[in-house]
Amino acid sequence: MWLNNLRLPGQETAIDLLVEGNAIHGVRPANGSLPGLSFDGALVFPGLINSHDHLDFNLFPALANRIYTNYRDWGKDIHTANKAAIGAVLRIPQSLRTQWGVYKNLLNGFTTVVNHGERLAIPADLITVFQECHCLHSVGFEKNWRWKLNRPLRDHHPFVLHAGEGTDAPAGEEIGRLIRWNLFNRPLIGVHGVAMDERQAAFFRALVWCPSSNYFLLDRTAPVSRLKEVVPILFGTDSTLTADWNSWRQIRQARQERAATDGELLAMLTTAPAAAWRLGDRGELAKGKRADLVIARGKPGLSGMDAFFGLDPEDMLLVLHEGQIRLFDVSLREMLMAAGMKDMVFDFSRCGNKYVAGDLPGLMEEIRGYYPEAEFPGMLITG
Repeated sequence: MWLNNLRLPGQETAIDLLVEGNAIHGVRPANGSLPGLSFDGALVFPGLINSHDHLDFNLFPALANRIYTNYRDWGKDIHTANKAAIGAVLRIPQSLRTQWGVYKNLLNGFTTVVNHGERLAIPADLITVFQECHCLHSVGFEKNWRWKLNRPLRDHHPFVLHAGEGTDAPAGEEIGRLIRWNLFNRPLIGVHGVAMDERQAAFFRALVWCPSSNYFLLDRTAPVSRLKEVVPILFGTDSTLTADWNSWRQIRQARQERAATDGELLAMLTTAPAAAWRLGDRGELAKGKRADLVIARGKPGLSGMDAFFGLDPEDMLLVLHEGQIRLFDVSLREMLMAAGMKDMVFDFSRCGNKYVAGDLPGLMEEIRGYYPEAEFPGMLITG
């Protein structure tokens, strides 16, 4: 299947992509005469990689009652002041909460997401949920973390944990304790790093930056402009417990920090996490790479990298995961049917102006049976 007349972020020259099976088999300058699907200069980019989410936490409203000095203060506060709200969401079966977390990522153009927490059963292969790591919550909350980190005969998978999630001295001291107790030099991937300094960063394979979550809880984020010189930076959205469901708003907030160039920020969503998580088959659009890709319609009046960073979930036209269509915009329906994909089209459920693999309307209805107050994005209901 040829996907024709597409533009990479920041480039004006059009390209065509050949997808066969689950892989990209060709990338060439736009020909104009190849059979396939034509997109009139829409943006194309690798399926994004979300390096930090708690998939079963994405039906929570954002919960905070003030600005905190560290995650421990926040956790204690919301479990006291917001106990009823937390209990209401937890009445939803974890499997349903997890499914919605997967859809949240798909709707935002992520084709790979790293789940942080207990290993979850993922009922449908809509996107890749990466769980090949050892998840410890944090030095402050994880029981027996020293033993878990240093237990003999561990495999090569990295240890992932919240590190330096605070603005006070103890937040920085926790990172020091983690480094000192990493007796066997296990590969560490830290999340947040608000209190991290360059010396500490050198002990980590990578740091996941979640600016929206950081500002919501702490009114400060990691010093990425300095840390990026020492450690690879990856991008994470966190869950709706502390951040907007619309990941593109979060990406724009990161851009407004001016802590990284546009190219560096795009890499935090693609090539950098592919390297850090050892996922060499994705993260770029090149021959032989896995056909995880997104095609999106830039907003009128925006060009160059502004067009990419100006996107929102409603702008996604087509999302492919392992070469399979997982989401497409209603505007593509007739083109897909004309290309001989009629049977595929009718296997999708319509939500607003998107057709999505699986039964997303049924999932939302089932969730509301447990939690009538559940709020879903307007783009899934209108149109």
